[in-house]
Amino acid sequence: MSLGRKLSIVALVYVIEGFPMGIYADVWPVYFRRHDVSLTEIGWLSGLYIAWSAKVLWSPLVDRFGERRQWIAGCLVVMAACLVAIAVSDIRQLGPLLWLLFAVYCLASATQDVAIDAYAIGITDRGEEGPINSMKVTAYRVGLLAAGSGLLLLPRWIGWPGTFAIGAALSIAMARGVFIAPRVAVPLESRRETIAPLRRWLARAGAVPTLLFILLYRVGDRAMGPMVKPFWVDRGFGDAEIAAVSAVFGIVATVLGAIAGGAVVARIGIGRSLWLLGGLALASNLGYAAVAALPESGHAGVYAASAVESFCGGLASAAFLSYLMRICEKEHAAVQYALVTAIYALAGSLIAVPSGWATERMGYAGYFGLTALYALPAFVFLGRARAWLGEDGS
Repeated sequence: MSLGRKLSIVALVYVIEGFPMGIYADVWPVYFRRHDVSLTEIGWLSGLYIAWSAKVLWSPLVDRFGERRQWIAGCLVVMAACLVAIAVSDIRQLGPLLWLLFAVYCLASATQDVAIDAYAIGITDRGEEGPINSMKVTAYRVGLLAAGSGLLLLPRWIGWPGTFAIGAALSIAMARGVFIAPRVAVPLESRRETIAPLRRWLARAGAVPTLLFILLYRVGDRAMGPMVKPFWVDRGFGDAEIAAVSAVFGIVATVLGAIAGGAVVARIGIGRSLWLLGGLALASNLGYAAVAALPESGHAGVYAASAVESFCGGLASAAFLSYLMRICEKEHAAVQYALVTAIYALAGSLIAVPSGWATERMGYAGYFGLTALYALPAFVFLGRARAWLGEDGS
């Protein structure tokens, strides 16, 4: 299969992967804040990201049973059902039933990610990680844009119930469309063995520092994420402006960063890119802190901070995803990639839960500044983690 064909397939499946995350990360926080849900409760909503950490527990099922596209389509149908139920529920009664719907939605999205990531690794050859991951980040952000910006344009005209109904209809359409992608076969012997290969993989030299690096590398972004949209709301931005400027502008900046990051990875290798691009992403959180501390910077300052943070996030994501893809074995990708992304998600889940509580006490500027420090420990382990890339560490 040509690289061009692979890129088109990756574009399709990662648009699909990004869509539910756009609802979780962009639509729900605005929906909550518009209905006077407290920052503390919004912080608790971010705790549902634990689903992306727990996915490793059932990832062997994706390797052992069914076919990748069937898993993707089935999860989309479950998410559509949850959106319909949320559409007819009363957000003012934020009780156990609504939390259950939010949780099931996140579990289905996390399971879909297992299947999509394994599918992508299955079609990627060594040396193709740079362009493949640039496309992954780009397509994923397009999916985020379709949900986080496209859906946010609708409440003004059709209300929130209608907006969630549209989200459900689009999920069903994507469930049908996923079968455009070709089937990727998994050898029968690989299906029968999932746990033993994982144990051998984790027994490699340097496993502990490698896993600690994965745990911490992108934690700064995950910590800041739940408070970004509430910050825009509290700065006086309307839903349409958040959709048209914050999300769209941020998506474009992230895509440009991912393209540039893929080019850097291809030129200097994965190992050196992790140092350079990760440092830039870490520093970019300070832009939001500065703007939050200087209200007189106005909307222009917020736009600039968003652009810098999104661009640097795209840079670092291209390098980090290339690293995760390289260290996984194709035949056991569902389990191994689910594990490493679950580890990455775990730190973000735990550190994001008190984000609203901390912001209410420290203010946006103090909290955003704090998140810039969170990922520093990852660089202590990066030297050892590079050894898993191969002999030259690239």
